[in-house]
Amino acid sequence: MAIADRRHNKWLICPLWRSSASPPSPSSTQNLQPQSQNHHNSHQNGVASANARSSSTVSSVARSLIPGRRRLRLDPSSKLYFPYEPGKQGRSAVRIKNSSKSHVAFKFQTTAPKSCYMRPPGGILAPGEGLIATVFKFMELPENNEKNQKRKVKFKIMSLKVKQGIDYVPELFEEQRDEVIVERVMQVVFLDPERPNPALDKLKRQLAEADAATETRKKPPADAGPKVIGEGLVIDEWKERREKYLARQQVEAVDSM
Repeated sequence: MAIADRRHNKWLICPLWRSSASPPSPSSTQNLQPQSQNHHNSHQNGVASANARSSSTVSSVARSLIPGRRRLRLDPSSKLYFPYEPGKQGRSAVRIKNSSKSHVAFKFQTTAPKSCYMRPPGGILAPGEGLIATVFKFMELPENNEKNQKRKVKFKIMSLKVKQGIDYVPELFEEQRDEVIVERVMQVVFLDPERPNPALDKLKRQLAEADAATETRKKPPADAGPKVIGEGLVIDEWKERREKYLARQQVEAVDSM
């Protein structure tokens, strides 16, 4: 029975405690309202700044993931073909053309710089200008993981919009890295030189054209020679200029007398 009374009193304490709590006064409510409002405003400002930072981060990530408009046209467009002759140095070629309306710098990169190099490794192309770049690669001897070794070698071609008249230096791509576009990551494809293949025939034509262009650049500019007017009449331009200069000097001397 005593236990029942204590239990009864225990449950009676709760309503009494709740009823004894006095309601907040109007003055205390007024004092709490500005604090609550300030906390709400600071919370909103924090959320807004967090959202701004988040949107800025998302936009920068989106810009890095979405490729920019390509400035170069490549042929082949995504693969570099090499005649596979183990133990020898193979050559491939790619035609690069500036398809934009501004001057564009390009640059090669490779995952195997010790066994590969490009000629030229970079340069600047005027609008509509193009060239054939030659890619050299030493062909390793066959191994057990030969296929995996082949797939690892890749080439990256990057582009950068530049002003007319600027000289090409590789540091341009580091100084303006935010403006650099990765045009293409090209995979290496090995061809059997003993088997007829359209890709191999096209490669041979491009290499012959690239070699011819290289020989043309090596030749010194042709000397125009002296100017010929009429048959057998040769005029030395420097002599003609000197005679005119001496004639002017004589006229000025006569005028000064």
